Amino acid sequence: MSTINATVRLTFRNTGSFFGVHVTAQPVTLYYSQLLMASGDMKYFYQPRKSQRKVAVTVVGNKVPLYGGGAGLSSTPGPKGVPPPPVPLQLTLRIRARALVLGKLVKPRFYNNVQCTVRLDTTKLGKAISLKKSCTHV
Repeated sequence: MSTINATVRLTFRNTGSFFGVHVTAQPVTLYYSQLLMASGDMKYFYQPRKSQRKVAVTVVGNKVPLYGGGAGLSSTPGPKGVPPPPVPLQLTLRIRARALVLGKLVKPRFYNNVQCTVRLDTTKLGKAISLKKSCTHV
Protein backbone atom coordinates (compact mmCIF):
# COMPACT_ATOMS: atom_id res chain seq x y z
CA MET A 1 0.00 0.00 0.00
CA SER A 2 1.23 3.45 -0.87
CA THR A 3 0.18 6.87 0.39
CA ILE A 4 1.17 10.11 -1.35
CA ASN A 5 0.33 13.70 -0.44
CA ALA A 6 1.77 16.36 -2.76
CA THR A 7 1.02 19.89 -3.93
CA VAL A 8 1.55 20.93 -7.56
CA ARG A 9 1.95 24.66 -8.16
CA LEU A 10 1.69 26.08 -11.66
CA THR A 11 1.37 29.47 -13.29
CA PHE A 12 -1.34 30.16 -15.89
CA ARG A 13 -0.82 33.15 -18.17
CA ASN A 14 -3.37 34.79 -20.44
CA THR A 15 -1.45 36.90 -22.92
CA GLY A 16 -4.55 37.74 -24.96
CA SER A 17 -5.16 41.45 -25.27
CA PHE A 18 -8.88 41.36 -26.11
CA PHE A 19 -10.56 38.62 -24.05
CA GLY A 20 -10.35 36.61 -20.85
CA VAL A 21 -10.51 32.82 -20.67
CA HIS A 22 -12.43 30.30 -18.57
CA VAL A 23 -10.01 27.62 -17.33
CA THR A 24 -10.79 24.07 -16.18
CA ALA A 25 -8.73 20.90 -16.03
CA GLN A 26 -9.13 17.16 -15.93
CA PRO A 27 -7.76 15.56 -12.76
CA VAL A 28 -4.03 15.98 -12.19
CA THR A 29 -2.66 12.43 -11.91
CA LEU A 30 0.56 10.92 -10.61
CA TYR A 31 1.60 7.53 -12.05
CA TYR A 32 4.23 4.98 -11.12
CA SER A 33 4.82 2.51 -13.94
CA GLN A 34 1.25 2.82 -15.30
CA LEU A 35 -0.24 2.50 -11.80
CA LEU A 36 -2.34 5.45 -10.66
CA MET A 37 -0.77 6.55 -7.38
CA ALA A 38 -2.57 9.85 -6.67
CA SER A 39 -4.89 12.40 -8.23
CA GLY A 40 -6.27 15.87 -7.53
CA ASP A 41 -8.69 18.35 -9.06
CA MET A 42 -7.95 21.90 -10.17
CA LYS A 43 -10.75 24.36 -9.46
CA TYR A 44 -12.44 26.29 -12.27
CA PHE A 45 -11.40 29.93 -12.58
CA TYR A 46 -11.70 32.91 -14.92
CA GLN A 47 -8.47 34.51 -16.09
CA PRO A 48 -8.77 38.16 -17.23
CA ARG A 49 -6.88 39.44 -20.26
CA LYS A 50 -3.14 40.20 -19.98
CA SER A 51 -2.75 38.62 -16.56
CA GLN A 52 -1.35 35.58 -14.81
CA ARG A 53 -2.30 33.48 -11.79
CA LYS A 54 -0.59 30.91 -9.61
CA VAL A 55 -2.67 27.78 -9.04
CA ALA A 56 -2.05 25.10 -6.40
CA VAL A 57 -3.47 21.59 -6.80
CA THR A 58 -3.35 19.04 -3.99
CA VAL A 59 -2.58 15.55 -5.33
CA VAL A 60 -3.53 12.81 -2.85
CA GLY A 61 -3.42 9.03 -2.90
CA ASN A 62 -4.40 7.20 0.28
CA LYS A 63 -3.44 3.52 0.76
CA VAL A 64 -3.25 2.75 -2.97
CA PRO A 65 -2.64 -0.96 -3.66
CA LEU A 66 0.39 -1.61 -5.88
CA TYR A 67 -0.63 -5.13 -7.02
CA GLY A 68 2.97 -6.36 -7.13
CA GLY A 69 4.08 -3.43 -9.28
CA GLY A 70 5.98 -1.82 -6.43
CA ALA A 71 8.33 -4.70 -5.61
CA GLY A 72 11.36 -2.44 -6.11
CA LEU A 73 10.01 0.33 -3.86
CA SER A 74 11.37 0.75 -0.37
CA SER A 75 11.28 3.52 2.20
CA THR A 76 13.83 1.98 4.58
CA PRO A 77 17.56 2.61 4.27
CA GLY A 78 19.65 -0.12 2.66
CA PRO A 79 22.80 -1.71 4.04
CA LYS A 80 25.24 0.66 5.75
CA GLY A 81 22.63 3.44 5.83
CA VAL A 82 22.50 3.95 2.05
CA PRO A 83 19.23 5.76 1.20
CA PRO A 84 16.79 3.97 -1.13
CA PRO A 85 16.93 4.93 -4.82
CA PRO A 86 14.61 7.72 -6.09
CA VAL A 87 11.18 6.64 -7.33
CA PRO A 88 10.37 7.66 -10.94
CA LEU A 89 6.87 9.13 -11.21
CA GLN A 90 4.95 10.71 -14.08
CA LEU A 91 2.67 13.71 -13.57
CA THR A 92 -0.02 14.30 -16.21
CA LEU A 93 -2.64 17.00 -16.61
CA ARG A 94 -4.89 18.39 -19.33
CA ILE A 95 -5.93 22.03 -19.16
CA ARG A 96 -8.87 23.44 -21.11
CA ALA A 97 -9.15 27.18 -21.70
CA ARG A 98 -12.28 28.58 -23.34
CA ALA A 99 -12.69 32.15 -24.50
CA LEU A 100 -15.92 33.97 -25.27
CA VAL A 101 -15.26 36.21 -28.28
CA LEU A 102 -18.00 38.51 -29.63
CA GLY A 103 -20.29 37.67 -26.74
CA LYS A 104 -21.20 34.01 -27.04
CA LEU A 105 -21.07 33.82 -30.85
CA VAL A 106 -17.50 32.50 -31.07
CA LYS A 107 -16.22 30.10 -28.38
CA PRO A 108 -12.69 28.89 -29.19
CA ARG A 109 -11.35 26.13 -26.96
CA PHE A 110 -7.69 25.44 -26.31
CA TYR A 111 -6.48 22.12 -24.89
CA ASN A 112 -3.02 21.68 -23.44
CA ASN A 113 -1.70 18.26 -22.38
CA VAL A 114 1.32 18.30 -20.07
CA GLN A 115 3.47 15.35 -18.95
CA CYS A 116 6.25 15.72 -16.39
CA THR A 117 8.77 13.18 -15.15
CA VAL A 118 9.49 13.46 -11.44
CA ARG A 119 12.02 11.58 -9.33
CA LEU A 120 10.79 11.30 -5.75
CA ASP A 121 13.83 11.16 -3.48
CA THR A 122 13.26 10.20 0.17
CA THR A 123 16.16 12.40 1.30
CA LYS A 124 14.45 15.51 -0.16
CA LEU A 125 10.89 15.10 1.15
CA GLY A 126 9.14 18.37 1.95
CA LYS A 127 11.29 20.39 -0.48
CA ALA A 128 10.09 21.88 -3.76
CA ILE A 129 11.04 20.12 -7.00
CA SER A 130 11.26 22.30 -10.12
CA LEU A 131 9.35 20.90 -13.10
CA LYS A 132 10.55 23.56 -15.54
CA LYS A 133 12.93 21.28 -17.47
CA SER A 134 11.12 17.98 -16.95
CA CYS A 135 7.75 18.80 -18.56
CA THR A 136 6.69 18.35 -22.17
CA HIS A 137 3.57 19.54 -23.98
CA VAL A 138 1.93 16.65 -25.81
